[in-house]
Amino acid sequence: MSKARLVITAVVVEGRSQSQVARDYGVSQSWISRLVARYNAEGDTAFEPRSRRPHTSPTRLPQSTIDAIIALRHTLAGKGLDNGPHTIAWHLQHHHQLIVSVASISRHLHAAGLVEPSPQKRPKTSYIRFAAEQPNQSWQADFTHWWLSDGAHVEILCWLDDHSRYALSVTAHTRVTGLIVLAEFRKAIDIHGIPYSTLTDNGMVFTTRLAGGRGGRNQFEHELRRLNVRQINSTPNHPTTCGKVERFHQTLKKWLNGQPRATTLTELQTQIVNRPGLDGDRG
Repeated sequence: MSKARLVITAVVVEGRSQSQVARDYGVSQSWISRLVARYNAEGDTAFEPRSRRPHTSPTRLPQSTIDAIIALRHTLAGKGLDNGPHTIAWHLQHHHQLIVSVASISRHLHAAGLVEPSPQKRPKTSYIRFAAEQPNQSWQADFTHWWLSDGAHVEILCWLDDHSRYALSVTAHTRVTGLIVLAEFRKAIDIHGIPYSTLTDNGMVFTTRLAGGRGGRNQFEHELRRLNVRQINSTPNHPTTCGKVERFHQTLKKWLNGQPRATTLTELQTQIVNRPGLDGDRG
């Protein structure tokens, strides 16, 4: 039996004084008075616990802002663009003059059922996050796979500035080779200057000095030595080391999937160049 029922029974049924009941049950007399008044007005519902939730929430986002968050999620996703909380926050600020925290946006996306649970995904706190402090301090590079409308396999090579996540170069090729990596690297240098370092995986197009212990270098590596650019290669089976360019690939593919499938390399390259927001993604 709940304490509320015991107290009301003692006062109403047994006729004991409120002061005596307060002493016996270790509660305040004012609470007993409110409880008895509620019982007289509502009957047995007075025995049910009441929610302590406040009647108003001054910090709650206006419904119009919540609706804007949901609408942006659907609009950006429909265009194949990144639609995470950071991106939505940017659009709210620059297009709607609304400043909303990323945490609030994430909370309302979860509440609306627009976030797919990933129970097997490692928590962000388990990763060591790093970023270059200055532009051109580090360039990340990698290539990803794609298919044309006739099923032909092609590859897309990306160079990304680690500090700003700016896409320095995004080019489509039948197959990415060491000579192509060198050529696109030189083109990026002509436009953006020489980086202090590069960060890539251990693919043969990026490094041969680590392959089989031979110690030899490919032409790209010789170019890095000539320019005094520090070469950094990720540890095998640790893709998060080059996570920024990997994340860019995800966003690029998401957008390409929302476009008519290109029939030629030239058409694919045109799509890539004309992709909105080709300056990296922050999730």
